[in-house]
Amino acid sequence: MESFRNMKIWVLLIFVAFVQLGQGFYLPGSYPHKYGIGDYLNMKVNSLTSIDTEIPFSYYSLPFCQPKEGIKDSAENLGELLMGDRIENSPYRFKMYTNESDIFLCQTKPLSADEFKLLKKRIDEMYQVNVILDNLPAIRYTKKDGFVLRWTGYPVGVKVQDAYYVFNHLKFMVLVHKYEDNVARVMGTGDAAEVIPTIGNAGSSVPGYMVVGFEVVPCSFQHNADSLKNLNMYDKYPNPINCDPGMVAMAIKENEPLAFTYEVSFVESDIKWPSRWDAYLKMEGSKVHWFSILNSLMVITFLAGIVLVIFLRTVRRDLTRYEELDKEAQAQMNEELSGWKLVVGDVFRAPTNPSLLCVMVGDGVQILGMAVVTILFAALGFMSPASRGTLITGMLFFFMILGIVAGYVAVRLWRTILCGANKGWFSVAWRVACFFPGVSFLILTILNFLLWGSKSTGAIPFSLFVVLILLWFCISVPLTLVGGYFGARAPHIEYPVRTNQIPREIPAQKYPSWLLVLGAGTLPFGTLFIELFFIMSSIWMGRVYYVFGFLFVVLILLVVVCAESLSGPVSATLYLGYSLFMVLAIMLATGTVGFLSSFWFVHYLFSSVKLD
Repeated sequence: MESFRNMKIWVLLIFVAFVQLGQGFYLPGSYPHKYGIGDYLNMKVNSLTSIDTEIPFSYYSLPFCQPKEGIKDSAENLGELLMGDRIENSPYRFKMYTNESDIFLCQTKPLSADEFKLLKKRIDEMYQVNVILDNLPAIRYTKKDGFVLRWTGYPVGVKVQDAYYVFNHLKFMVLVHKYEDNVARVMGTGDAAEVIPTIGNAGSSVPGYMVVGFEVVPCSFQHNADSLKNLNMYDKYPNPINCDPGMVAMAIKENEPLAFTYEVSFVESDIKWPSRWDAYLKMEGSKVHWFSILNSLMVITFLAGIVLVIFLRTVRRDLTRYEELDKEAQAQMNEELSGWKLVVGDVFRAPTNPSLLCVMVGDGVQILGMAVVTILFAALGFMSPASRGTLITGMLFFFMILGIVAGYVAVRLWRTILCGANKGWFSVAWRVACFFPGVSFLILTILNFLLWGSKSTGAIPFSLFVVLILLWFCISVPLTLVGGYFGARAPHIEYPVRTNQIPREIPAQKYPSWLLVLGAGTLPFGTLFIELFFIMSSIWMGRVYYVFGFLFVVLILLVVVCAESLSGPVSATLYLGYSLFMVLAIMLATGTVGFLSSFWFVHYLFSSVKLD
């Protein structure tokens, strides 16, 4: 009976998958929410963000209208907290398929000196207001030089000459699509509270609509002081409001209040619910991504040609010649070693600090594995922007799980260096579990103190710090130690040649080490610098990055290149600190690929011929 029940579940899942493929691509993390005509739609607000300072702040840190029921936080996951998202309720509300205009929201108290100064500062720093409706961020379209530009959110205000103006009237347009009963109702993790009926239920005769788009046009409008008297929230403003985005009128002044109004219109759209995120995920310049891949392929071809020439002209020729000789001639040839055979007694000599090497290789394997698995899941749609924070949460989860692989690789490499000895394997596994997470934790702690001092929503709450520490020492560390235990029990890799007791004298280098390191790092950087531009834009400029297919191809090309290459104070500190964190991770991942591929090549080379 149990097997029959499992079979029914699999049949249902396969059926649902086919239905979804017939309807369009489905982004896990949300599901269609049917609204009847007249149902309330509650808009939410997210943190204020800026591409100038990179420091997010709470929406209600500025003198905006607050909801009657008070400010309430929406459910947040680990990734949202780490990214600085603070989603809260707002006073804006709409009725499905009901156009409304000139809706009065509130009039604030007279601006104090501090509020006036802060508002001007946020305008100077180009802060954007981010609002959300049915899990869709608001889009703002602008035209420049004949091109239509797309932005998420709208600016707090604008400075014209010496005066500051605030956008206090918002014109919303909600795109809706008629609810289709044949859409598969699959439970997800969206923010809708209602339970969608299961497949097979009869459709309702009451017409319903789904939100498939959300646009906003901000305006600066000077309200009449007399018209604002005796108005309550959601009352109709007595005079018509002309929303002209090209004109500004509401100048902010100290000891004077601000009035906020809005209007909303509903437009039926041909956009279907599975495609409603296309406007956000569409990234301009797909030809640029193909150019990036072509550029990487050219670098790989160049490196492959160099490696092939070296292998054919030097190594392969020597191996072929050696195999054609008889044993007596081989013995005589061993006495006259030259070229790459000169280092036969030193090529597998233990490094000066073997434990550090093993720790860095173990952490590099863990980071690289996390990147590959995360990108694969993201490319398949399991970590879509529809579920905020899932990408960061997934990265943390995969990093912790792959601790077992990191411990295994590091300890097995340690035993290989010690020629099979188990001495000190526990210490190596423990260092693997603490090295990269410890450095990362130190960087994040320093940056977090700066964010705390700035009262930014990007600051990690103390409770989250405790959660991260518990995840580190209760999950990641034990898994790494378990991996180290299996690595200690696994057979070590035996060297094909013996190592001389007296190390060979190394001749002085012709070129400085830093120049060689710079040259070796230039080629791998050349394979990913274009995609790196888009990734950095998504991190620091608020853009959505979703071309994980391109990113996965570039990551594979980067791995191949590394394998072939064998030889403002707070905002600036945040940028440099997070860049240092990413550089450290990339260094460990790419360095691991380079070391392991080099080790395999040298082991294979000296295993091909007996030189003892």
